[in-house]
Amino acid sequence: MSTIRSLAVPIACVLVVVVAGCVASVDTQAPADAPRVVLPPSGALPDYQLGGAYDPDPRAGIVVRDRTERPVPDVYSICYVNGFQTQPGERDDWPDDLVLRRDGADVVDPEWPDEALLDTGTDAARAAIAQRVGGWIQGCAQAGFDGVEFDNLDSYTRSEGALSLEDNLELARLLVQVAHTEGLAAAQKNAAEDAARLHRDAGFDVAIAEECAAYEECPAYTQVYGEQVVAIEYTDNERRPFEAVCADDATPRSVVLRDRDLVTPADEDYVLEWC
Repeated sequence: MSTIRSLAVPIACVLVVVVAGCVASVDTQAPADAPRVVLPPSGALPDYQLGGAYDPDPRAGIVVRDRTERPVPDVYSICYVNGFQTQPGERDDWPDDLVLRRDGADVVDPEWPDEALLDTGTDAARAAIAQRVGGWIQGCAQAGFDGVEFDNLDSYTRSEGALSLEDNLELARLLVQVAHTEGLAAAQKNAAEDAARLHRDAGFDVAIAEECAAYEECPAYTQVYGEQVVAIEYTDNERRPFEAVCADDATPRSVVLRDRDLVTPADEDYVLEWC
């Protein structure tokens, strides 16, 4: 659906602000010759497959998979990218100067201690992170995905004051621009409190919200993105029956109930329910 193109122009001239002839500000609009960005079908049934890829139910209209997987043919497919923290098992792939460190140790996500926070605090670090993550985004486009989901946009809240929302917004703008240049819709993952800024200032097109019904956060997304919200609820945090979630006018139309570990149908713990 999308064709891969060299990162040399968007990264060198857009991200590295010290190069002569390049501008410090970042325009989140794709170049005029960029592939057209297509948004997910409104109200489509979503399947969230981050725990492993499998053939989705034929009724599914949106499928999210990890960037290392292949998209589903003829189904709107979104690839997952951890753009603000290291993936489990991939810390050694990142140089120390791009990881947030304190007293010689990585600053990690308390809930995911095998994920270190990336250092979004300087222009140079953001450019280098975007160069690396930009290659993943291009890989998603080359594989045929329609959109890309960026996780851990709120990593600054776990930085003990070392990073700010503005730092993460600047990196988000760079990543969204690469996505748009590649013809991919850019999806905000979680960070309900920052939805308005992420949409307006970074240029996100879609929101993917985990447990927005459980935590009564869905309006924070729908008031910004309208019907371009995909909601995932989990069986281990059902604060009310899923039927009640479905009947709630605040719940996005694209909503799915999944097991916490997002296992495949071959696992006895697999759960997938739609309204």
